Amino acid sequence: MELDDAYANVPYIPGGAQYPARWTVAAEAFRARLSAERRAELGLPYGDGKRQAFDLFHPKDTARGLCIFVHGGYWLRFDRSFWSHLAAGALARGWAVAMPSYDLCPEVRISDITRQIARAVCVLAAQSNGPIALVGHSAGAHLVARMAVPGVLPSDVAARLSRVMPISPVSDLRPLLQTSMNEHFRLDRAAAEAESPALMRPRPVPVTVWVGSDERPVFLDQARWLAEAWNAGHEIAKGRHHFDVIEALADGDSRMVSQLLR
Repeated sequence: MELDDAYANVPYIPGGAQYPARWTVAAEAFRARLSAERRAELGLPYGDGKRQAFDLFHPKDTARGLCIFVHGGYWLRFDRSFWSHLAAGALARGWAVAMPSYDLCPEVRISDITRQIARAVCVLAAQSNGPIALVGHSAGAHLVARMAVPGVLPSDVAARLSRVMPISPVSDLRPLLQTSMNEHFRLDRAAAEAESPALMRPRPVPVTVWVGSDERPVFLDQARWLAEAWNAGHEIAKGRHHFDVIEALADGDSRMVSQLLR
């Protein structure tokens, strides 16, 4: 369809098709190391479905707070097991890190996934103390942005949000109506508008939107639309594309992690 190419990432990233295998190797090694140190709890349920579970990684000392990372994949693919190594940056700063999976389209709708992530955040909040930082990538960035909208999280949980960081977000879902992916999303205009954070007003929580300078033009637009609509921070990572912009999360000294866990 008209916007299929505009929203395609793999063909425009050198070696793009090899990234999932690279993520898997790094994530498996990270989980093995944290498990050996007894700092990993894997496959903890937050809902009834098999995919409604999270991995929880603990810092060496008492956690200063909880960071929740929500993965991307256009709500169609991937799960938490690809991204474990990205927890390293927050762990180095003394934060616990949770990574939930969720059901995928077309078995569920995007609105269902939003509710699942809200449930995951609530379950994790009940099991932890202190501030909660939310960070997500691509479709996951859409999902963490939705958590910042009034009415999605209970007020007591939302009050604990210290920062929300959408990385390379899909913030306005209306363009997806012009992609072949919508065969799986089953969005109409009303549903797309109802799930578009850029068309909503956020809670008074600090928000920083990140995107790579070398991303597809539509993702630069999507990030800008959200930052402008929410009067949020807007960072453009020089020389980074849609797949490597998130690598900074593994570095506790990176500007990205420093902003996330202020």
